[in-house]
Amino acid sequence: MKRYVIDSHIHLDMYEEKDRVKILSELDENDVTALVAVSNDLASSYRQLELSGIDSRIKAAVGYHPEQAVPADEELQAILHVIDQTEHRLTAIGEVGLPYYLRQQQPELDMAPYLNMLECFVQKAAEYELPIALHAVYEDADIVCDLLEVYNVSRAHFHWFKGDDSVLQRIIANGYMVSVTPEVTYRPKIQHIVQQIPLLQLMVESDGPWPFEESFAGKLTHPSMLHESIKSIAGIKRMNAEDVYNEIYEATRRFYRI
Repeated sequence: MKRYVIDSHIHLDMYEEKDRVKILSELDENDVTALVAVSNDLASSYRQLELSGIDSRIKAAVGYHPEQAVPADEELQAILHVIDQTEHRLTAIGEVGLPYYLRQQQPELDMAPYLNMLECFVQKAAEYELPIALHAVYEDADIVCDLLEVYNVSRAHFHWFKGDDSVLQRIIANGYMVSVTPEVTYRPKIQHIVQQIPLLQLMVESDGPWPFEESFAGKLTHPSMLHESIKSIAGIKRMNAEDVYNEIYEATRRFYRI
């Protein structure tokens, strides 16, 4: 029996060409029906759009990853222009958010430009009624929730969420989505998060090519790993695996309009 999955967050353009070709050639046999391909910057945004034009299973998202220096204004305006010009082709805006890990390395980092940039993307999500794929972990998630509420953005996806239960409850109460990576198979903190999230608000992702540990150590990060994630979720939820497959698949399909 087929058990379908959607990879809700992958950096497809960051794979080496041979690995990307391999992954795409193996999607059907692994029952992976779609990949939400998020962008890191302007060049990445163009590449995801190009890839989505070649293969309809690739669903492009345009954005600027926050864990790097803020772009020059010309690049930011160019990304916003790409959104304006291609919104009918986009599945989402992303990956966007706030630079939590960069801030740990640079405690004096000025957050104002990052907040301004994120607000631009949230405005676009509101304007075009597009989902927004967010990098917002720990206390940053609260700040992002404030901004989403100001612009009445309801279709928000907190990818690979890590944070306190109180923040998670706010995300759940607002009806936002959360996704987990293959870490759910071995990381107690992620398993604790899954216990609290209704299946209607839960998705799975690879975040490839980011590497994983334990049984995935040394392996190319592949959307097929999501099957192990779902089996773990079923165990955590004490549910029938087939029901978990169906509910997560349908929730992801509805959220991203796939």
